[in-house]
Amino acid sequence: MSLDEIKNRKSRKKRNRLIFRTMTLAVLVGAIVFALVSNLQADKTVYQVGDEAPDFALNQINKNNELESVKLSDFKGQGVMLNFWGTWCKPCEEEMPYMQALYPEYKEKGIEIIAVSLDNTELVVDGFIDKYDLTFPIPHDKTGEVRDLYKIGPIPSTIFINPDGDIERTVIGALTLESLEGYLQEILPKQ
Repeated sequence: MSLDEIKNRKSRKKRNRLIFRTMTLAVLVGAIVFALVSNLQADKTVYQVGDEAPDFALNQINKNNELESVKLSDFKGQGVMLNFWGTWCKPCEEEMPYMQALYPEYKEKGIEIIAVSLDNTELVVDGFIDKYDLTFPIPHDKTGEVRDLYKIGPIPSTIFINPDGDIERTVIGALTLESLEGYLQEILPKQ
């Protein structure tokens, strides 16, 4: 091999390395730009105390197996306890009897308890409702739409909404009977 051939071969290798590195850099820059644009366009609204609670509508199955719609805006003028839970969640299961024990009294006082199920199937929710004889509305968020709207992470998570429709308090974790009753007192309608 002549000296010119060796130089040409080295030159081609250098050029190929440069092309490869340039393409790799372009792909990385493209990925970073895509990630930044996607991140900027994502809805990052996290609702805080004092914010208006976003409206939603979900279906629930009642005892007659008829679909009923539960819409948050239908409860304007009432206090609302909005609880997110799942049948597989032990702390969720532990707080359900407290919610049921207080529901009849506080419903008369103008507070609605809405327990949004995050379960995959309605069958397990129906069994859970029967097991604890729950009477408050339990809409089924099978697509996770409302969970995502409220940016719910760990469950149980509960949002207490005052009669004006504003978030009064957010609680992550299980509620005791005493804490639940105290939070319900905070969202009682004025008389």
